[in-house]
Amino acid sequence: MEDQKIIALYLARDERALALTAEKYGGYCAAIAGNVLDSAEDVEEVVSDTWLRTWNAIPPERPGNLKLYLARIVRNLSYDRFRTQCRQKRGGEITVALEELSHSVPGEGQPGDRLEGRELQAAVNRFLGTLKETDRKIFLLRYFLVEPTAVISRELGIRETAVRTSLSRTRKKLKEFLQKEELYYE
Repeated sequence: MEDQKIIALYLARDERALALTAEKYGGYCAAIAGNVLDSAEDVEEVVSDTWLRTWNAIPPERPGNLKLYLARIVRNLSYDRFRTQCRQKRGGEITVALEELSHSVPGEGQPGDRLEGRELQAAVNRFLGTLKETDRKIFLLRYFLVEPTAVISRELGIRETAVRTSLSRTRKKLKEFLQKEELYYE
């Protein structure tokens, strides 16, 4: 079923929307959560929480792209679960991805950490608009969907070294962009 029809079911408060969403996007959401969380039980719980959060958000929200809307919800819920359970100590793909980005975005103790998240988010969105399509895809697959570089390489049909090089250059450009926007200070 088309996404707009599923959204219409949400807006009509028709519970079939949940079943159709789970059928169409269950695997997709589980893959995103699985890139962040270690446990199958945690992944299952986060995906279930995603359906609940979606049900509670639509209406009043009316997403333009249901797939990306769900991706944002499941990613945020996965990160929350990850932080709550202190998985940083055990490693995993999320730890590596966050460590990679830590030198490119403001962190604790920097003047930029007082800014509201929306301002930083808007700046990152503007930055993404300046990238070539391939570099933007690589960046989003790595830092939004938390895909390993090997998976990105296979998905885009490029060498893994090219993926790592693109990520490195993009992080450097992001840092410079945020410095020019006065959102990042050394």
